[in-house]
Amino acid sequence: MTTAPHEPRHVASPGPEADIGYAGRADHSLAVPAFGDAVRVWATIGFTSFGGPAGQIAMMHRILVDEKKWLDERTYLLALNFCTLLPGPEAMQLATYSGWRLHGIKGGLAAGLLFVLPGALVILALSALYAAFGQVPALTALFTGIKAAVLAIVIEALLRISKKSLKNRAEWLIAAASFVAIFFFKVPFPLIILAAGVIGYLSLPTVVANREQAAQVAGSALPSQQLSATAKTIAVWLAIWLVPLLAVATIFGADHVLAKLALFFSKLAVVTFGGAYAVLAYMAQDVVQVHGWLRPGEMLDGLGLAETTPGPLILVTEFVGFLAAYRAGGGEPLIMGVLGAIVTLWATFAPCFLFIFAGAPYIERLQSAPRLKSALSGITAAVVGVILNLSVWFALHVLFRSVADYEAGPLHMTVPDASTLDPTTAALAIVAAVLLFALHRGIMTTLAICGVLSLVLAQLPSGL
Repeated sequence: MTTAPHEPRHVASPGPEADIGYAGRADHSLAVPAFGDAVRVWATIGFTSFGGPAGQIAMMHRILVDEKKWLDERTYLLALNFCTLLPGPEAMQLATYSGWRLHGIKGGLAAGLLFVLPGALVILALSALYAAFGQVPALTALFTGIKAAVLAIVIEALLRISKKSLKNRAEWLIAAASFVAIFFFKVPFPLIILAAGVIGYLSLPTVVANREQAAQVAGSALPSQQLSATAKTIAVWLAIWLVPLLAVATIFGADHVLAKLALFFSKLAVVTFGGAYAVLAYMAQDVVQVHGWLRPGEMLDGLGLAETTPGPLILVTEFVGFLAAYRAGGGEPLIMGVLGAIVTLWATFAPCFLFIFAGAPYIERLQSAPRLKSALSGITAAVVGVILNLSVWFALHVLFRSVADYEAGPLHMTVPDASTLDPTTAALAIVAAVLLFALHRGIMTTLAICGVLSLVLAQLPSGL
């Protein structure tokens, strides 16, 4: 594994070595930050990455593309396309790729770890409080205001990404069809992406494709040095992922709860296509019915904690790991809970670095073949539809206290109970929209104002 030069101050044109260590950038309009400056931004994103994948993708787009201009639109969307095809949390993987793009392996590690660790520490503290006392109202009030602000941030980013990504009628139709398929018919996310890629691939005229492909084929072969570096990366990160978990099983025994957590969440890490919501039903069934780690209803409490704290929603696995080990016995409960959380986090997120560091050097090559480029345009359009679905889902759960699943034949959608509209949250979302759209305030200012307002309103006898 080759890392980027230390704190590059200028933009370098990509060379053969770029595909092995870091991508290099040919767009001289982009700024290249010092590593320390990038770390501070990754930490800021990590502490403010509320709102699930829609909010996190929106926030990173605003900071990295619009404000800092560290990545261009094409690179950001190309990376987003790639990350949506991987198992695991796409927003965390997108952050990891962005850090790798700027500063190589150390940049990817900094971005990925700082995206996860703030939320993981919060979830750890809340899990301990939950195990001892139940839910914590003050934090719930604070995070309600933050979620209302994130809703406005998501809408702003969705409008911006749609405008820049959807360039023709066919792409608008793909985006619309993707939203309808996933929101109204619950078509699995991977199938939507696959269909969009096939449609995009077939939409390029054969004559044009053959002409462009013939012009590029001479330089398209992968150098053996790059393949060797990729093999080394895979071997190293497989060891980083699996060796500590095997050590846990060896030290505590295969039947110990920590070993079972390591095995269960390692398997889960490679099948979590579509993010935390896609895997929640499967995980909840096994966690409650098969392993008995949680009681019925506690999985939803864990998801609620993950939704209202920074970091990827898949951090709900940490809540499961903490409670499972906390209740298993065999040691002081708090220490066991912390160990369970650590094992779960390692099994969940170490594979993400493997996927990104092995695949990142090849992302740019996806643009070199016209057929693949056309397929990626279709996938980009589908991702816009999927982000719209996440945005609507998030809005319904933020603005309404009660939502229900409605089914009629193949139709399957989420419907809110209009009588449960939360006026306080709606008002805070409007405040956030005014701050962002009319007053053009920054993300941190908007989050802070809405969080403080929510805390103040929670102290009033009858809310708003």
